[in-house]
Amino acid sequence: MRKRTLLLILGNLTAFGPFVTDFYLACLPRMTLYFAASPSVIQTSLTAGMWGLAAGQLFVGPVSDKFGRKWPLIACLVLFVLSTAGCMLSNDIRPFIFFRLLQGLTGAGGLVISKAILADKFTAAELARCFALLAAVQGAAPIAAPLLGGLAFSLTSWQGTFAVLGIWGVLLTWMCLHLQESLRKEQRLTMPVWKSFASYLPVLRNARYMTANLLQGFAGAALMAYVSASPFIFQQHFSLTPLQYSGCFACNALGLVLGSAVVMRSTDLHRAMAVGTFGLLAAGVLMSTALLAGWPFLLFEVPVFCLLFCVGILTPVTMTLAVNVVHEHKGVASALLGATPYILGGVVAPLTGMGDMVHPLVALILLTVVAGALLWAVSRRLERR
Repeated sequence: MRKRTLLLILGNLTAFGPFVTDFYLACLPRMTLYFAASPSVIQTSLTAGMWGLAAGQLFVGPVSDKFGRKWPLIACLVLFVLSTAGCMLSNDIRPFIFFRLLQGLTGAGGLVISKAILADKFTAAELARCFALLAAVQGAAPIAAPLLGGLAFSLTSWQGTFAVLGIWGVLLTWMCLHLQESLRKEQRLTMPVWKSFASYLPVLRNARYMTANLLQGFAGAALMAYVSASPFIFQQHFSLTPLQYSGCFACNALGLVLGSAVVMRSTDLHRAMAVGTFGLLAAGVLMSTALLAGWPFLLFEVPVFCLLFCVGILTPVTMTLAVNVVHEHKGVASALLGATPYILGGVVAPLTGMGDMVHPLVALILLTVVAGALLWAVSRRLERR
C-alpha cells in the first residue's frame, strides 16, 4: 500500500475522537424532544462517548501490542458501525447512552492504533512529519465535525446524522481490510495483557507529570463544558439556527488550531504555559460575565474564541512538559494524557444541563479555569524544587 493511501486511512482514524463527540452536537436540542428527556440527561450521552474514548485508549494500546494492529482495529471498526446502528434505532434514552459508550470505546481504537501503525512503519525522520500531519487532522476535525454534522442534520434528521457516521465506519472497515499487519510477531507483547497495566502506577506517582497532566485535563474540561452546553446556549439562549450554530462552533474551534500554531513558534514552554493558563482564566471570567449580565452575542463570542485559543496553547505545552519528566513508560504516559481530558470532560458534560443551562455553565467554567491556575502554581513550585 502506498504511503499516501496509508496516511489517508490513518488520518481518518485519527479524526474519530472529535467526530464521536462533536458530530451530533447540533441535534441535541431536537433529541431532548424525541427522547422526552432533560438536557442534562441528553448530555449524559456526551459523557458516555468521552468516557468510552478515555477507557478505550487505556485498553486498546496493550491489546494491539499483544495481538497486532490490523485485527483489533477491524474489530473496533465493526463494533463502531454496530453501535452507531444501535444509536439510530434507539427509542429510549437508556439504550442510546449505552450505544454511545460503545461508540467511544471502539472509536478509541482508531486513535491509538493509527499512531502505533505509524511508529511501526516509518523511520524517525519520517515519523516526525507524519505525526505533524495527524496533529493537523486532529486540529481540523473539531472544526469540520460540527459543521458537517449540522449540515447533515439540516438535510435529514438526527438519525440521518448518525447514519453518516455509520457509512464512514463501513468505508474505513473496507479500507483497513487491505492493510498489512505492521507489528511483527517477535515484537509483540509476551506477558499477559493484564500485567502490562501495572506500569501505570509509577507514572501516576510522578507529581510533576500529574500536575501538567491535570492542567491540560482541566483545560479540556473547560472546553467540554462549552461544547456540551453550546447547542442550547447558541440555539435557545441566542436563537441561532442549527446551521448558524455549526458555523460559530467551527469558527471557535479555529481558535484551538491557532493557539497550537502559536505554540509551535515558542521556545520557552514554561512561559507559554503561564500565558495560556492566565489567558484561560481571563477568558473564562469574561465569558461568564457576558452570560450573567445578558451582554449581546458578539461580546459573548469573543471571550469564547479566546478561551479556545488558550486551550490550544495549553494542550501541546502541558503534554510536552508532562512527557519530558517521564523517563520510563512513555507509552503509558501518553495514553493517560489522552484519557484525562475525556475523563474530566465526561464529568462536566451532564452538569451543564442542570437548571437553566446558563448558571451551571458559568459555575463549571469558573471552576475549571481557577483549578487550572492553582495547578500552574503547584507546577511552578515543583519546578523550583
